[in-house]
Amino acid sequence: MKRVIGIGNALTDMLVNLKSDSVLSRFKLAKGSMSLVDTTLQTEISKSVAGLPYSLSLGGSAGNTIRAMAKLGCDVGFIGKVGQDTTGDFFVQALENLGVEPVIFRGTERSGKCVSLISPDGERTMVTHLGAALELTAEEIEASIFDHYDCLYVEGYLVQNHDLILKAAKTAVDLASFNIVAENLEFLRGLVRDYVDIVFANEDEAKTFTCEAEPLNALQVISEMCELAVVKIGIKGAMIKQGDEVVHVGIMAAAKRVDTTGAGD
Repeated sequence: MKRVIGIGNALTDMLVNLKSDSVLSRFKLAKGSMSLVDTTLQTEISKSVAGLPYSLSLGGSAGNTIRAMAKLGCDVGFIGKVGQDTTGDFFVQALENLGVEPVIFRGTERSGKCVSLISPDGERTMVTHLGAALELTAEEIEASIFDHYDCLYVEGYLVQNHDLILKAAKTAVDLASFNIVAENLEFLRGLVRDYVDIVFANEDEAKTFTCEAEPLNALQVISEMCELAVVKIGIKGAMIKQGDEVVHVGIMAAAKRVDTTGAGD
């Protein structure tokens, strides 16, 4: 079994179960959206839901992927940056509890956190402050980190830091978000052609990356640029292509209720 290390935004997820959507209206948050906010606004939103049931877990696209692989029994690691605070301590401990090797640097900003507001109907609205996660630099990524790993999983949200991605890129990348793809299109296409073996994308990301509206056509274009292509199609599951073989896989019934964006799925 291959050993995989992921690199991405080190975020702690705070999942809050809402009684109603009133807090979304109060802070003008579009239901189901993901908003990048400063720490002041995130703290204000957190205070407004104090007392409601919540849980903490590892977050971020790459973090979600690595956590799932660890639960499947894979040998995995994670590269990221957190602050010198209790949230950062929690992130490191959570990795260790899962058997994930933590390659965690400490920054000067507060640790990144995503407050996920879960509506009564199961829809999730995310309010994210990246904090120290943004301080990870190419200079901190040493070749020795990868000595015991066969594959690197790159979170697409990091792609705007071109120097960091080029220093680390080796085999697999998740395209993260259609707007990130659009803003870094030529860089991403070159990255995939020259370095990447496996590409994950949802429908919107695949469409933006390939200029093909149909997911199957987009899958074909991506597969011509790398060894294995995966296009996630929401509640319909995903299509996978390697060589001449195309496979369609579904998703678990319980997963159909919430979060079909494919973030780390």
